[in-house]
Amino acid sequence: MTIDFQTGIVAEPSSDATFILLNAAPGKEAQLRKALSTAPALIESIQQQFPDTELHAAIGFSCHGWERIMAEAKPAELAPFPSFSGELLSVSDEAHDIVLHIRSMRHDATHTLALKLFQSFADSVTFSQQTNCFKYLDNRDFTGFVDGTENPQGEDRKDVALVGEEDSAHLGGSYLNYMKFTHNLAKWNTVDLKDQEDTYGRTKYDNEEYASADKSVHAHTKRTSLKDDNGNSLEILRHSMPFGDLQEQGLVFASYSRTPSIFDRMLQSMIEGDEDGNVDHLMKYTNATAGSAFFIPSISFLKALA
Repeated sequence: MTIDFQTGIVAEPSSDATFILLNAAPGKEAQLRKALSTAPALIESIQQQFPDTELHAAIGFSCHGWERIMAEAKPAELAPFPSFSGELLSVSDEAHDIVLHIRSMRHDATHTLALKLFQSFADSVTFSQQTNCFKYLDNRDFTGFVDGTENPQGEDRKDVALVGEEDSAHLGGSYLNYMKFTHNLAKWNTVDLKDQEDTYGRTKYDNEEYASADKSVHAHTKRTSLKDDNGNSLEILRHSMPFGDLQEQGLVFASYSRTPSIFDRMLQSMIEGDEDGNVDHLMKYTNATAGSAFFIPSISFLKALA
């Protein structure tokens, strides 16, 4: 059976990644669509050059980009990134047309594919920003805590991340939410171990989650562990990774889901809090002012753009 979803959505964690944000050049939409239609073949050819690197990619479009580039009907839930305002953090939509999420086990493979894709678009796009990420220790954030512990495993990754028959025109696609958090590690590192663990609701070194009754209402895991009306856990597939240099360290938050509403609820719970206004106290130590929302279409959708 042919794989029709972009493999970057559900592939297992990598040690290297890059996130590239682009905008469509006015008047070059037809040229861009043709380049996008050849992207799956280009990705496959570079994967063959780096056969043992687990090289994967995902190409997506914001609602802003979709309206400019596509003639096809928009995915059912594609919308601007949500705006929330709270006592510790406020975020709004940062408009970019296109996202490239490329990852592998070797930076040279990641870089090669990123460069080839960007060059294939030629002057049909303009560059906005790029953030290179890397695995830190045993999949930890710079705060010292393991990231992505609650991710779905195996075939559940597809069930969580890929659009189904609820939007049959975009079957096999996925909604990507992107945020770039910059940490205040100087402040975080003055906090004692127990308070750090209480802030997460999880132990730092053993990575053991607190029992629900032992969690503070402000704990990160409390604010993001949500359930639906039937008591089932709401899940997203996280591909967050650290980024940093000598002056700035942080986390690129990236999550895939078959519906963006789950991420929206989690972010609202963190920033605006519950009915009593209890917010996520991890936000005392990190900052993000904006985010971007994209839809990652199927491989066959990209090929048909020609």
